[in-house]
Amino acid sequence: MDSAGFIQKLTDAVGEEFIHTDPVALRAYDCDGLTIYKGIPSAVVLPESTEEVRRIVEICREYRVPLIARGAGTGLSGGATPLPGGVLIVFTRMNKILELDYENRLARVQPGVVNLHLTRETLPHGFHYAPDPSSQAACTIGGNAAENSGGAHCLKYGMTTNHIMEMTVVLPSGEVAHLGADGEDTPGLDLRGFFIGSEGTFAVITELTVRLTPNPEGVRTMLACFTKVGDACRTVSDVIAAGAVPAAMELMDRYTIEAVETVVQAGYPRDAEAVLLIELDGLPSSITPLETLIRDISEKNNSSSFRIAQTEEEREGLWMGRKKAFGAFGVIAPSYYCLDGTVPRSKLAQVLEEFDEIASRYDLRITNVFHAGDGSLHPNVLFDDRVLGETERAIECGAEVLRACIRAGGVLSGEHGIGIEKIREMKDQFDEPTLEIMERVRDAIDEDGLMNPGKLIPDEENVFPVAHSGAIARMGGGMTK
Repeated sequence: MDSAGFIQKLTDAVGEEFIHTDPVALRAYDCDGLTIYKGIPSAVVLPESTEEVRRIVEICREYRVPLIARGAGTGLSGGATPLPGGVLIVFTRMNKILELDYENRLARVQPGVVNLHLTRETLPHGFHYAPDPSSQAACTIGGNAAENSGGAHCLKYGMTTNHIMEMTVVLPSGEVAHLGADGEDTPGLDLRGFFIGSEGTFAVITELTVRLTPNPEGVRTMLACFTKVGDACRTVSDVIAAGAVPAAMELMDRYTIEAVETVVQAGYPRDAEAVLLIELDGLPSSITPLETLIRDISEKNNSSSFRIAQTEEEREGLWMGRKKAFGAFGVIAPSYYCLDGTVPRSKLAQVLEEFDEIASRYDLRITNVFHAGDGSLHPNVLFDDRVLGETERAIECGAEVLRACIRAGGVLSGEHGIGIEKIREMKDQFDEPTLEIMERVRDAIDEDGLMNPGKLIPDEENVFPVAHSGAIARMGGGMTK
């Protein structure tokens, strides 16, 4: 390949200021939030428009160079980790809110718009953007669409796919397509839904029209504390079984409480084995009976205390602890590996017990902080990547955790995506005919196999380098199709 000619064409497409090829600069993009796996791209390009993205895709197709899209790099499954030698499209410059239509409750945005920025812009006008991942202060709406992200309030308001009406995408051929519509329904195949969650293996998103949600008239935030994790899990199932659908139900175990209180001082009792952070919203008249119901159910399940936030400052403090939990793990371990297998609510207590057994077998610690209301678990395997072999042991421990979720009737991922992290376990979740259909669909859209290869769909060569305390040790060969 004419590497110099390739880089020159990319430079002509975006301008010299917006392409990085220096090895030191490229290191900043060698992984996303899953730091176990790393890869160095041949170039990083920062386009400003759909047209520039289209030109980048065409150039990569001409030279048969893999292409990976990246929002803010907050993903936890390796979806934005570059294939070594590929080109990374970074959407830092495509960060504009293009249109706000409050009458029709819609916003048109570029993919690099930070999730929380859209809510901050619309909140004074009586609206917000409902999907709220823990990383919402940094993650982008384009990245959310690629992974079909959730968040604490997805129990009531749904996942990202429930809030995207229309998308503009650049296909592997370089063609620009418009999927969906800004109305409630579109005739024909639901291509919008088909592309959401495809992890950049079908196309590159360059524009989105999203649904805005009216701000609730009332909000009530509660903290129920327990001396047994099983009692907290039963409370979750009992609340939903009673017909209540809180806006959010988040569970944190004692290891998470320890870390959060050391770093954030959110007001969680250190002697609790588990806490449930529960939020109700809606009409004030409808909240009061639900609050009574949840308190009664919590007490029936032996809650040691039950607290209601009395001020907005107190409410924000309780949520700050939850939002900062992952970062807080740094005070109890040098590294952590976050998974997101999802199980039926009725199996939460059983599965958490099995996680403890798995951690003991691998001589590691697993912490739990998760969206309890819909069974979307976030077990975190704590380890020290400076200890020889411990990274590999953490990966194997994580694989056992995911298999435990599958055995319990659950799935590999609730919201983080498959990426690199869970690609080996796809064969535990799906049979060969199902995987073959997925592969055939992908190949029909991306016949050259250049769109984010090595992610989502398993292949014998789908093995990325594993990083050891900053050094890269190869575990396999190349992954182009």
